[in-house]
Amino acid sequence: MADTAGTQKTADPTDRPTVVLGVSGGIAAYKACELLRRFTESGHDVRVVPTASALHFVGEATWAALSGRPAATEVWADVHEVPHVAIGRAADLVVVAPATADTLARAAHGLADDLLTNTLLTARCPVVFAPAMHTEMWEHPATRENVATLRRRGAVVIEPATGRLTGADTGKGRLPEPEEIYALCRRVLARGVPARDLTGRHVVVSAGGTREPLDPVRYLGNRSSGRQGYALAATAAARGARVTLVAANTALPDPGGVTVVPVGTARQLREAVLKAAPDADAVVMAAAVADFRPAHYASGKIKKRDGQDPEPVALVRNPDVLAEVAAERARPGQVVVGFAAETDDVLAAGRAKLARKGCDLLVVNEVGEDRTFGSPDNEAVVLAADGGSTPVPHGPKEALADTVWDLVAARLGQGAPPAGE
Repeated sequence: MADTAGTQKTADPTDRPTVVLGVSGGIAAYKACELLRRFTESGHDVRVVPTASALHFVGEATWAALSGRPAATEVWADVHEVPHVAIGRAADLVVVAPATADTLARAAHGLADDLLTNTLLTARCPVVFAPAMHTEMWEHPATRENVATLRRRGAVVIEPATGRLTGADTGKGRLPEPEEIYALCRRVLARGVPARDLTGRHVVVSAGGTREPLDPVRYLGNRSSGRQGYALAATAAARGARVTLVAANTALPDPGGVTVVPVGTARQLREAVLKAAPDADAVVMAAAVADFRPAHYASGKIKKRDGQDPEPVALVRNPDVLAEVAAERARPGQVVVGFAAETDDVLAAGRAKLARKGCDLLVVNEVGEDRTFGSPDNEAVVLAADGGSTPVPHGPKEALADTVWDLVAARLGQGAPPAGE
């Protein structure tokens, strides 16, 4: 796979984005049809480049019908147009889905024995690989080294999903769902040539709202939907990071290429974050973690009794996960980011919380019944421990996510990522 630094395609704002969809020879090739449909229906000009093996799973006629143009399959077809060079040069994005272990190996070693690998060598645009293979193949040291090589060169290699594989096998190696791959590709396209600031980095993001049970039926909770945390996770993946998302009680689809750890309570969230944090370069605590929990859990449903007022609910403090992570950095240089949802005197409350928690950055936003929670948009000010502040105007939560990662990346600096990444 060619380095993304170099001559870029000249952008024309009137052009439709050009996407090259590479398809490797795996059973998951049928899912690429849905990915192709999403690109074409959203106005992208898509050229499909299947390998010879891929055509055993989905035929050339299917790709041509869905894309509206012939599927490029061989280096020797239309030689006068020099397709092995022209296709990559013309692309705004190359996405390989599924990417088999063989395709990853050939791309990492710079082989060019078919049209797809030639295209990867000539592309000077963002490149996304969506791997799909059996667990043993994904976990093999050779595959892991090939993935690390591609990521170091600037490619985005999505983490495969965990689930049902070919036959009765279950494990990590399943192709992420097409809508997840599509969403990540849209984020990559939005940034143009992807920033390399998070390539090889591991980041931990918490999202959603914890729930503290009162009895088997009721709980104390909050209005957080998890949308901002999910935007942070998806954006980090699009910028090349390996992402662990600790998700508390969300109803959102898993972001493509992200490892999701579901939790319920504040104590479960603390356990999951502390487990993931030791090798993380950054921890971003976007979840709304309950400050208190009931002192006693009723094993049976609390009944309403005629003529009697309910017993008061005694509360005890939950652990302060953000302060704990910030105080006990798992590794030197780890960047810790907190979130503050405030209703009154927002900036003053945010600066006080930043000092109290000891984190590097604090994202402060004003919340209310009809503001922020559950909305696709957000508005915030990112406060820094060194006294700086970065306002983020009202807009999509992905825009705020990019600002947060810009600030995190600047603090991580240009040092090499950990060995083995």
